[in-house]
Amino acid sequence: MQPAAAQTDRNSDIATAVVTTMRQLGVLGLPRNYEIFYEALKGTNRELSLAVVALGNRPTQDDLDRIGRAFFAQHHGSGIVEQARDVLARELEDIALLLRSERSHIEKYGKILDETSSGLANRSLLSQDLLQKVANAMAVATNSTLDHGRQVATTLSDKTAELESVKSKLEEYKRLADTDPLTHIWNRRAFDKQITGIYTSNRGILFNALILADIDHFKDINDRYGHPVGDKIIQIIAEIFQTSIREDMFVARTGGEEFALIIEGASEDTTYEIAERIRVLIEQTPFTSSQTGTNYGTVTVSMGICMASEAESPEDLYTKADRALYRSKVGGRNRVTRHSTMAGRTGKNWLLYKKD
Repeated sequence: MQPAAAQTDRNSDIATAVVTTMRQLGVLGLPRNYEIFYEALKGTNRELSLAVVALGNRPTQDDLDRIGRAFFAQHHGSGIVEQARDVLARELEDIALLLRSERSHIEKYGKILDETSSGLANRSLLSQDLLQKVANAMAVATNSTLDHGRQVATTLSDKTAELESVKSKLEEYKRLADTDPLTHIWNRRAFDKQITGIYTSNRGILFNALILADIDHFKDINDRYGHPVGDKIIQIIAEIFQTSIREDMFVARTGGEEFALIIEGASEDTTYEIAERIRVLIEQTPFTSSQTGTNYGTVTVSMGICMASEAESPEDLYTKADRALYRSKVGGRNRVTRHSTMAGRTGKNWLLYKKD
């Protein structure tokens, strides 16, 4: 059997297993549920697989949607935002009611003070018995007002905690929406924002560089070994990229087998050294199956570099780095090319999320 045919059969087997598993667990045949079980059974995302197993034999749709929001936030964004909006509206309405209640209570207390003050002004009617009654009434009114104030303060504290929880969920959604679910590094959406930010200041233009990288012959890897192996290789290479640069530097998966690094505070020579070091690390990394021991051979990447100061805009920067990457590809692959040392070619559009 040819490798491509074997891969087709494997995908068909996974699809059959997904449908069978969902039927056995009583899961509705919704596209978002199919996506969860397909990725879980494919086995490339261990955390997702464990989360699905933890649901037990009869997962509810709410449980599945929670997993969907956690692992596929980019597909559940409208639901997350709508839910947060409803919670915020409800909590703000409750807070408004509390404040109106507190205002009413204080107004009543003020009225009691006014009436008491008027009564005490008529000294001819004062007696010890009357003063005792006034003091008792004032004590009751004061204690009631203080108790009500404490209750309002406690309730407001609870509401504040609930609003903070909503804020945290929205921040987590934002993080997930900008994170690549396979590699857990930044995604194309986050990259578009980051590269745009370079050209908002002269400092950004002077002290930033862009490295574009592409895995060599990746289609051949997928055709020969299958997409699960290809996904695993992408994860390993993403980890190499992430651990080879400073924490304050930016790395993203911008496409299937494409990566981008934004290097800040480095000269062109230093940027080249960073790229070259990563290229060598990837070339020297053994890509083998921990389960079968299968050796998938040497995997390499090609890279292109452009300094932000060489470009007039984010789009121009991406285009020139892409030209350098293309030169590495046609020059034999597994190499790093600086845009400053070569002639240009037409690049591809960088801003996929321009309308966001």
